[in-house]
Amino acid sequence: MLIDITLKLTPEMVQNDSAQGNKALTGHLGTHFDVMDREFPLEYTSRKAVVFDVSSVNTDEINICDIDLNKVHANMFVAFYSGYIEDHIYGTKEYYAGNRPLSYELIDALLDKGVSIIGVDFGGIRLGKEHVPIDRKCADRGTFVIENLCNLKTVVDNGGVFQAHTYPMNYVGSSGIPCRVIAEVDT
Repeated sequence: MLIDITLKLTPEMVQNDSAQGNKALTGHLGTHFDVMDREFPLEYTSRKAVVFDVSSVNTDEINICDIDLNKVHANMFVAFYSGYIEDHIYGTKEYYAGNRPLSYELIDALLDKGVSIIGVDFGGIRLGKEHVPIDRKCADRGTFVIENLCNLKTVVDNGGVFQAHTYPMNYVGSSGIPCRVIAEVDT
């Protein structure tokens, strides 16, 4: 079964996002990743993947103890389902005001495992002034961060293990690249 985990954009969403001063025209609209002066390797377009259900985490950050790190291996796509994108309207001030970011310890553990992609259903693995430096750190380690995924609950409900197919636009000289991400799950 194929599940599109890419955010569907409406004209209102684009308008909301632009009103918040976001850089839609530089590739930071909807489901995208920040390239941090890196080129997305074509071999990353298909990766074994796992999504962790962190929707019941009640702490300020998503920590290592909130997932089973034994399910994470090198070259994987690792996603986090928080439910945030379902509870907040994408592109609005409220959407960008907050989410539960990944802890630095968790990010470092994922980087040490050698994952290819970290995907989240919110606006970034860290917030505010920490956003760009952590995305750069990930890119420097060969890991891309995909933001604003959706429909991850469906993937969780189908076992949480899938094949991720990620198709970035072929942008050059942009700081972000919109992408389409499809989860292929066994039924």
